Amino acid sequence: MKSVTARAQDVEGRWFENTGEELLARAMLHETDHLNGRLFISHVSALKRDLIKRKIKKLMRAGEWE
Repeated sequence: MKSVTARAQDVEGRWFENTGEELLARAMLHETDHLNGRLFISHVSALKRDLIKRKIKKLMRAGEWE
């Protein structure tokens, strides 16, 4: 089982912890990446990143990506 525990502060500054498993754990890590300025594409290799960029450019030329 995959799990993650996040420690954070509420709007009043009180600390709390929240543990998520499976899909919730993945979502928590995804949102933490966003808070740290990291995107999904940052996790893939340079080769895969270039392939993704090429596919997006091709879709843009075809008018299927905005």
